[in-house]
Amino acid sequence: MPNMSKVKNPMPCQDPKVRAHNFKEVTTGYTEEMAKDEAARCLQCKNPFCMAGCPVHIHIPEFIALVAEGKFEEAYQVIHKSSALPAVCGRVCPQESQCEGKCIRGKMGDPVGIGRLERFVADYHNEHSTAKPEVPASNGHKVAVVGSGPAGLTCAGDLAQLGYEVTIFEALHTAGGVLVYGIPEFRLPKAIVRKEIEGLKAMGVKVETNMVIGKVISIDELMQEYGFEAVFVGSGAGLPKFMGIPGENLKGVFSANEILTRSNLMKAYLPDCDTPIKQSKNVAIVGGGNVAMDAARTALRLGAENVYIVYRRGMEELPARKEEVEHAEEEGIIFKTLNNPVEILGDEQGWVKGMKVIKMELGEPDASGRRRPVEVPGSEYVLDVDCVIMSLGTNPNPLIKSTTPGLDTNPHGGIIVSEESAMSSKDGVFAGGDAVTGAATVILAMGAGKTAAAGIHEYIQNKAK
Repeated sequence: MPNMSKVKNPMPCQDPKVRAHNFKEVTTGYTEEMAKDEAARCLQCKNPFCMAGCPVHIHIPEFIALVAEGKFEEAYQVIHKSSALPAVCGRVCPQESQCEGKCIRGKMGDPVGIGRLERFVADYHNEHSTAKPEVPASNGHKVAVVGSGPAGLTCAGDLAQLGYEVTIFEALHTAGGVLVYGIPEFRLPKAIVRKEIEGLKAMGVKVETNMVIGKVISIDELMQEYGFEAVFVGSGAGLPKFMGIPGENLKGVFSANEILTRSNLMKAYLPDCDTPIKQSKNVAIVGGGNVAMDAARTALRLGAENVYIVYRRGMEELPARKEEVEHAEEEGIIFKTLNNPVEILGDEQGWVKGMKVIKMELGEPDASGRRRPVEVPGSEYVLDVDCVIMSLGTNPNPLIKSTTPGLDTNPHGGIIVSEESAMSSKDGVFAGGDAVTGAATVILAMGAGKTAAAGIHEYIQNKAK
């Protein structure tokens, strides 16, 4: 019998007062009974709009029907045909604006909890399955992948399944890209990322860490001297933006990238960490996206007493996921919306001692369609903070462009590619994810990785004819 409840099964979570002081995963996941009950809410539409909202085109009704029957491993296999990272996507994808945003149940209540079911199925598989992935027969062709984030991992996985000899080159000492340095442990446990990467290695994918392409070796050298017939650039967008206001060079001003990398990758929250973060009492995060929420919640867990989100628009305009905003509010993050920094103040030793802020009001819509924030004259005040974290977005690092002749980029540094094949202006070089679009979502990067894998396959097969 279909479950016609208008409300999706709630996601079990740690108590906010407890989780605000630890780095354990906030949400604890559905039980088998909850998963089957939620799956029964799916109407099994003949024309499933949810699939149209999924960038990697998972067969959503099919896997949900199997969950409803208790066939959890079979459900995982359906997802895995389209997605290389189901345990990741079930946790961090913005389902509310993608698959769940298209769900017909959402017209009269909550949509089906597609993301929660994907997470449950992936976790069930990881806990119970002992089967090793099959290693496809080699087709004799070599492809290099630059970057081991979601775009690179997806491209590598799809190509490995087609029999390509794939080598991933990662600049950092640990593979995973933004999944390991950018997303906090309390949202995405790193053991999950490691398991997904081990699965790719078991399929024959090689991973070379500490390889800064453009410094250690160039893309031209990969192709001309090492025999790679194509290169996929999925190097992400790790160049942080700043406001250009006075005081941004003071000690105690960070980019969100630095704070998150120190915490997530270098474990700065541990007492014996080699690269600790200075203990701060009052922290301001400038920005309102998912990264801002991650930085704010990390600062709280690192011991800050007061953490402020300073955002120039209102709560309704926050670009962060609704769930992340709700979790931040529950944990005690203070939202200073309709506020914008104009100067960071410092003490005699060059440390942050405050931030001058001006109040805003919303005017007419701008090019993005959102109402433009306008300063309120005479409304300046000083926010008492000793640390400021800028979370204003990122651009692609210019290293690849500067060391790869013939590679065209846009004014923001993104590599220009064909929408159909992901081929760049340089023959045999493909790109996708944040290296093309600037900072975006994990699932969009994965979709770009799939497009590139298909483009690379066609390119190499046509050359071989």
